[in-house]
Amino acid sequence: MLPLLRRLWRYGLSMALLAPGLPALAQEARFAPDEILAWPTRAFEGDTEYRLATLDGERVLEARARGQASAKYLERETQLAATPYLKWCWRVSGLYPGLDERRKAGDDYPARVYVVRRTGLLPWQVQSVNYVWSSTQAAGTDWANAFTDRARLLALQGGPERVGEWVAEVRDVRADYRRLFGERPERLAGLALMTDGDNAGGDATAWFSRLTLSASPAPPNCPG
Repeated sequence: MLPLLRRLWRYGLSMALLAPGLPALAQEARFAPDEILAWPTRAFEGDTEYRLATLDGERVLEARARGQASAKYLERETQLAATPYLKWCWRVSGLYPGLDERRKAGDDYPARVYVVRRTGLLPWQVQSVNYVWSSTQAAGTDWANAFTDRARLLALQGGPERVGEWVAEVRDVRADYRRLFGERPERLAGLALMTDGDNAGGDATAWFSRLTLSASPAPPNCPG
């Protein structure tokens, strides 16, 4: 894949059109760690190591990046009127200190979960919201992706305060799109998660659990 297209895909900007007849999600969908492990992988610079691990007595998805970047992704249409909330639990082992995450050289995150919507028929006609565990930005901060204006990042966690502990997240996806893009979509084209360290050569480990699309805003019960 050409470098530019690889970068565009990384930020949710060249997801393929859905196969005809692929069913949309119409009710709560829970994605178990073993299901996510079986999702397709897209590598950008080496392969983040994804595997099942036991943490706090539960099976979770572990992602280890040692200067690599690859994502687990699912292409499936989601009707946000039925399941507007994206929920998950995550935990990171550490941060990437000193990065300027607003620049291409610093665009690495110990953990990210992102959603994609189509805005047209062409592969690059999409918008992506990247929910990130930021190393240097304060929680609640948002900014444009360093590579493209079709993706925006939103720091849900920032700094060292909660490193090493499970954190539950609940996002109203339509509200986040309205905040970041000024639009309120009715459907998604897919979602993905990633741990990456390729731009700055960083090392990080993250764990993910309880990934769910839901009609309920109730937070997930994290492991432990």
